[in-house]
Amino acid sequence: MHFKLLVALIEDDKTNKVLDAARQAGATGATVLTQARGEGMKQAKTFFGLSLETQRDMVMFLVEEHMSRKILECIAEVGEFDEKPGTGIAFQLDVEDAVGVVHQAKKLSAAIEEEL
Repeated sequence: MHFKLLVALIEDDKTNKVLDAARQAGATGATVLTQARGEGMKQAKTFFGLSLETQRDMVMFLVEEHMSRKILECIAEVGEFDEKPGTGIAFQLDVEDAVGVVHQAKKLSAAIEEEL
C-alpha cells in the first residue's frame, strides 16, 4: 500500500470542519498541531507588537494514495482556501514508507476496492 501525507495549514476556527470533511472523504485519522503561525506575501499587521492575525492549526493526514486527491480537494473546499487570500493552504507529499498503520490496512483495502 502506498501513502501520501496531506498537510493543511488552516484557521483554527475551521479545524473541526476540515477534520469532519476529511473523514467523510476517506481519511482514517489526523494529527493536529495547534498555534502555528504563517506569513503570506504581505507582512502581518501588528498592534503594539501583537499580531492581529488569527492562529492557525497544522493538520496532517496519512492517507492511501488513491484517496489523497479527493481528500485534498475536500479540505480545500471546506477550508475556503480559494475564496480569499490568507485562509490557508494544503498540499500532499509522497511517503516512501510508513509503520503503525497495519490496523487500518484492512479498512483501507476495502474502501479502495470499492473506489476502483
